[in-house]
Amino acid sequence: MHELPVAVSVNGRDYRSVVEPRVTLADFLRENCGLTGTHLGCEHGACGACTVLLDGQAVRSCLVFAVQVDGQEVTTVEGIEGPGGELSPVQAALKECHGLQCGFCTPGFVTSITALLRDNPAPTDSEIREGLSGNFCRCTGYQGIIAAVRRASETAELNSPAQQ
Repeated sequence: MHELPVAVSVNGRDYRSVVEPRVTLADFLRENCGLTGTHLGCEHGACGACTVLLDGQAVRSCLVFAVQVDGQEVTTVEGIEGPGGELSPVQAALKECHGLQCGFCTPGFVTSITALLRDNPAPTDSEIREGLSGNFCRCTGYQGIIAAVRRASETAELNSPAQQ
C-alpha cells in the first residue's frame, strides 16, 4: 500500500513518520508517538474516549486519519498539565470530586472538559451536560464528573486576573 509522510506537533513535540493513509490519528498517537493515554473505545466516534485537541478543538481521534493532521498541533491527555507538571485544574477537580473510577474514559473527559471550559469558562449544568454529551462513562453515573467541571470552573475563576 502507498504510504504518506506525516509531520505533526504533539504536546509541543514534533513527530515525523510515514504511514498508510488508513492509519487513524488515535493509532498514530499510540503506535508512532508512544502516547497511550488516548484510549480507543468504540472506534466509531460515539464514546469520546479517544478525544484529543486538534489545533485547540476537541475531536475524536478515531475518526481522523493521521495524514489529515499533517502540519497541525495535537494535544493529548499527556499534554494537559499545569505549568510545573502538576495536575491541571480539570485533572485536579476530577480527582477531588471523584469523577473517576476505572479511568478508561478519563483521557477523553479531560480533553473535552478542557476545551469546554476554554470556550465557556462558567457553564451552567445544562451546558456542561450538553458539552459532555459525546463522552460515555460506564462507571461513575456522571455526577462526580459534572461536579468536577463546576469545581474546575470555580478554580479558574479564582485564578483569573480579574479576581486578583
